[in-house]
Amino acid sequence: MSIKRHILVADDDMNVIAGLSFLLQDEGYEVSCVTTAQAALEKVKVQSFDCALLDMNFGKDTTSGQEGLALISELRELDSRLPIVMMTGWATIELAVDAMRSGAQDFVQKPWDNERLLHTLETHITLAQSQGLNERLKQQNRLLQQAAHPQARNEIVAHSQAMQQLLTQLEQLAQSDMNILLTGDNGTGKSMLAAYVHLCSARAEQAFVTANMGAIVESLFESEMFGHVKGAFTDAKAARAGRFEMARHGTLFLDEIANIPLSQQAKLLSVLEERKFEAVGSSQSQVADVRLISATNGDLPAHIQAGTFRQDLYYRLNTVELRVPSLRERADDIAPLSDYFLAQFAAKYNKPEPTLSQEAAAALHNYDWPGNIRELRHVLERALFVCHSALIMPEDLAIAATGEEQVQSIDNPNLTLDEIEQAVLRQRLRHHKGNASETARSLGLSRSGYYRRLAKFGMAE
Repeated sequence: MSIKRHILVADDDMNVIAGLSFLLQDEGYEVSCVTTAQAALEKVKVQSFDCALLDMNFGKDTTSGQEGLALISELRELDSRLPIVMMTGWATIELAVDAMRSGAQDFVQKPWDNERLLHTLETHITLAQSQGLNERLKQQNRLLQQAAHPQARNEIVAHSQAMQQLLTQLEQLAQSDMNILLTGDNGTGKSMLAAYVHLCSARAEQAFVTANMGAIVESLFESEMFGHVKGAFTDAKAARAGRFEMARHGTLFLDEIANIPLSQQAKLLSVLEERKFEAVGSSQSQVADVRLISATNGDLPAHIQAGTFRQDLYYRLNTVELRVPSLRERADDIAPLSDYFLAQFAAKYNKPEPTLSQEAAAALHNYDWPGNIRELRHVLERALFVCHSALIMPEDLAIAATGEEQVQSIDNPNLTLDEIEQAVLRQRLRHHKGNASETARSLGLSRSGYYRRLAKFGMAE
């Protein structure tokens, strides 16, 4: 995917403006030109650029370079990451040093050499993009729980016809940039499938960023999604990139989309319609160049009917809507998924890989799996530790117990507080058939509090 880099040119000489415009446009750059320092500042306030190429002197002062030095400082206040290359016909070593100290990346003397100028611009744009990408990746690692990226279809366990058909549809849709809404029960693997779409798309080399909308505190929604500048609010001690900026040129996956507070839905809708956003505390617009995939286990038409979800936002999100089948609907995948999880956990915990007995395999196949793949994963992780031989028996699975027997098992004096909390979360989720909202309500938890607990125990999808 070819994306034009955008360069701001500021010079009071129209001949210079014309020459630079022709040169840069011929090299594939998008160019915006201004003739005053103030106009350059106004441009950067409302638009983002990949590099600024600026004269050191304008109409008020033709030789000292003081206007250019002041412009550098003011631009740095507006955008600390913008690469700045200065130009002047009155170059001195002292002026070049002053420009660097003020925040410029490089210095070019007029008349310029075309090849050297182009090389200078390309070098600083590439360096800035690399630094920006590293910063976004650091923030992603720090703030986001990334979905695992499957490397190929044959690494996704999908033997059933229902899953094979779904993967084919997703591979076809991945070739476009249309928005996709994945629906289906909790724990069915929607985040993994979103990552698979990203991998199959033209954006595969760019970032895949996830945002769990149920875990974002309402008051921080704009900061989390759109970022903020330093000093935007009391605790904003440093600038921070939001999810849309982190996912630039890549894919943004909005999980649990039904949990966006109604008061914030209009802001998300505006970004999707205008394809632009501003960080909190900034008036500079950034292009929302992301491929959007959303997921929910809720009934969005019912939420619309109840007045808790905007119909216009729903239409923006579901250019294509696909339902992910429950584990019970893809029973042919239960056995291969079980083998996959057992091998994965045996390697993780450095334990011998056990085998499912025929009776245990039958028990897994006949169980209803209200918690879907997530529940299967946890059942097998537990079975790896409780089985006393190389063969897993039905009693090691503990999936046929009644609700009363399960509650009694929590009284085991050998369980830690974390293990008890995990058991209660799983039981309550099973009781409510995977419905996250009802589960959270029954436990007296807020949405964000409930999802924080799931993430703590590795139970988030």
